[in-house]
Amino acid sequence: MIVFRIAKRKRASDISGYGASIFPGRWNKKGTPVLYTGESKEIALLEYIVHIPPMMSPELDILTIDIPNGPITVLTPEDLPPNWYQYPAPTILSEIGQMWIDEGKTLALKVPSSIIHTANNIILNCKHKDFKRVKILSQKKFYFDSRLRK
Repeated sequence: MIVFRIAKRKRASDISGYGASIFPGRWNKKGTPVLYTGESKEIALLEYIVHIPPMMSPELDILTIDIPNGPITVLTPEDLPPNWYQYPAPTILSEIGQMWIDEGKTLALKVPSSIIHTANNIILNCKHKDFKRVKILSQKKFYFDSRLRK
């Protein structure tokens, strides 16, 4: 399966999940390494830009990442609490994510984007036995259109 990630150029090639372990997101707790990716370039971009301050124009790269074929845990909005998409994220989501990580049954967790509910993010468990098979297929400079800074 091919997924995408947009990240600051300086750290883009680090797919260890270290950043998410320091600055946890919606689906992981502090100290737990995961890699947040999107199933499309577009959702990867939206997920990135909602976290950067206005008027900032960072140097970004876009990664195309291959994850091994295999079972994926899928969560739909119907599987989640009614407020799953709110910001800040309800704590229950990181608890759901932590249970998935601790179970270690699948490498990937497919979840709806809180920005566009019909798009999906793919969270990778960096502690999973198959994570070593995750490969960066390409890393390219991402052109950040200045109109996105507004």
